[in-house]
Amino acid sequence: MMRISQLAERSGIPATTLRFYDSVGLLPADRTPSGYRMYDEDAVERLSFIATAKRLGLPLEDIAKLLTLRDSAACADVKATLRPRLTARIADAGARAVELAGFTATLHRALEHLDALPDRSGPCDPTCDFLDRPTPASRPVEVPPLLGPEAAEAAEAAEAAEAAEAAEAAEAERWRCAPVTCSLTATRLSDRTVRWHEAVHGAERAAIPEGLRLTLPAARAGALAELAAAEQQCCPFFDFRLHFDGPVLHLDVRAPQEAAGMMAELLGPSA
Repeated sequence: MMRISQLAERSGIPATTLRFYDSVGLLPADRTPSGYRMYDEDAVERLSFIATAKRLGLPLEDIAKLLTLRDSAACADVKATLRPRLTARIADAGARAVELAGFTATLHRALEHLDALPDRSGPCDPTCDFLDRPTPASRPVEVPPLLGPEAAEAAEAAEAAEAAEAAEAAEAERWRCAPVTCSLTATRLSDRTVRWHEAVHGAERAAIPEGLRLTLPAARAGALAELAAAEQQCCPFFDFRLHFDGPVLHLDVRAPQEAAGMMAELLGPSA
């Protein structure tokens, strides 16, 4: 199993793009109890498949369909689905080639006309047009500039970064939308509360916006991380953040206002 940073290093694909692929369903990831993405060897093969399909100019929605077939159907089904898409891309490329040929001819005419204009010391006027004005009947179809490989990669990277940031922001704030209910039984809740009281005993306490900051010796990090991960399973409305500061550890805990009483019962009141 690989973390996202390890997969990025192995594949040469930025982590922002990998997160984007995850958000659109191209590269699903397993999750650790603490929420980290984990990938197996199949992720490397999926990335190779995605890269090949992108080089053929296939849109992401087509790539997603092909990956679904790759995962659940026979190889012949993938082939049968891919063939008409490649045929369509060939036809599209041919049409663009004709457009580009016409556009190239227009550029050559403009250059020839520009070279034929006299070098004048006065300001430009309408006679300086470097391309004959076409009549409405002969007006050429405007060809939009094409994105080169580098520009296309940059545009996709920007899209991936924006989507990844949006996905991470949604993940980071999901505690705000979680229902304020606990799935533990009374006995298990009592045991969990005792464990929290032991783990945060003697902590310095300070109120923070929407929650509480506990400052403890850094040596308690393991026990606190384990408790926070377990708490997320039964009470996803809690938000936990660990910050190491030399010999001490700051644990920031936030929750919706309606869960303030549960937080105080679990961790004690703020200073």
